Amino acid sequence: MLLPTFFIVLSIVLLPLLANFWISFKSVELGDLRAARPMFNEQLRPRPKTADQEVTLRYRVRNSSKKEALSNVVFTDDLPDGLNITSQPDFCELAGQKLRCDIGTIEGGKRLDIKLSAMVEQIYIDNGIRARASKPVATYDTVNVLTSLSFTFANFEKIFSADEFWTVLRVSFYYTIFGTLGALVLGLFAAQILNTSFFGRPVLRGLFLFPYVAPVIAVAFAWVLLLDAGPGGTFNAMLRQMGVTEEPINFLGQKHINFEMFGFTWKFPMALTTVIAFEAWRYFPLSFLFILARMQSISSDMYEAAEMDGATPFQQFWYLSLPQLVGILSVLFLLRFIWTFNKFDDIFLLTGGAAGTRTLTVDVYEQAFAVSNLGAGAAVAVVVFVVLLSFAILFFKLSPQDDA
Repeated sequence: MLLPTFFIVLSIVLLPLLANFWISFKSVELGDLRAARPMFNEQLRPRPKTADQEVTLRYRVRNSSKKEALSNVVFTDDLPDGLNITSQPDFCELAGQKLRCDIGTIEGGKRLDIKLSAMVEQIYIDNGIRARASKPVATYDTVNVLTSLSFTFANFEKIFSADEFWTVLRVSFYYTIFGTLGALVLGLFAAQILNTSFFGRPVLRGLFLFPYVAPVIAVAFAWVLLLDAGPGGTFNAMLRQMGVTEEPINFLGQKHINFEMFGFTWKFPMALTTVIAFEAWRYFPLSFLFILARMQSISSDMYEAAEMDGATPFQQFWYLSLPQLVGILSVLFLLRFIWTFNKFDDIFLLTGGAAGTRTLTVDVYEQAFAVSNLGAGAAVAVVVFVVLLSFAILFFKLSPQDDA
């Protein structure tokens, strides 16, 4: 009974994962997705106008791949009536109007120019048939880099030896840790506020869910417009009117902003902090829902007893609420860490990975499609998988086993 489910899971989850591991050990680019094949361009020059005219039948052959060689290349072509071959290369033979050329091997990126001399008869002129009426048909052997059994560690050596990779890795952890903590802290405050009854609480709950349920492309472009450094930037206009700043701040395009404090010059990661703020704002409703549900399951008797003993609201939160929320907070932290580390669309829509906001997931896209190096992109994806797998194992080790 479980066999169909097993095959579904295997096909949906495991096969793409194994394919990614397979490609990470291949030196493959976007152009290598199509197997190498010979490309033909057939020409007859000059264009025949009278009978008994001497012409040249020319085949330009090139290998579509710049790396993989073609072997045992043989092509045939049916020549039209009235086009008589008078001389051809040694590797070509003619049987009636059937031309066969045994080219052999064409190295990657190589081109061949095959010329045959011919004489045109009147029947060719009368029929008005061009030599290209029939296309050359080729047979050949080639090696597909994706299906071959040759493997390499060059992709991993390339990404690990680059200083940029370690910078991207640090940015990924910085973005993930602070984005996760920000979402949890905002969710905790929102749950604490809405844990008590007051007029309009259902409406406020619905508004709190808006960042999470709204389309990401809509809210991302709303933030881009609000934080624009140009004249249309609403937030910069407010800051200038309040006298906070004289010049507009490029929140999404400025990597660092320098400021003086305690006699030192500090570099503040402006774009990365803005992206983290967006991450915390967009995903705090999920934390808010889980924390609020847990808060409402706590017995009110404890709070009444603590209040009678003179405990302040902060003491009630610190000594009563927080210990009850440790289990759900740990689960949320680990889940949000995994999801945030794997985020791509938020950063890509806000900054495109520029201004010091490039994370590993953005690097996968850049390597695979911008640089057209699928192997390197798959290798970075494997690193992402290893990190996420480590946190998944940590989640199963530390997640609470009780109903809390």
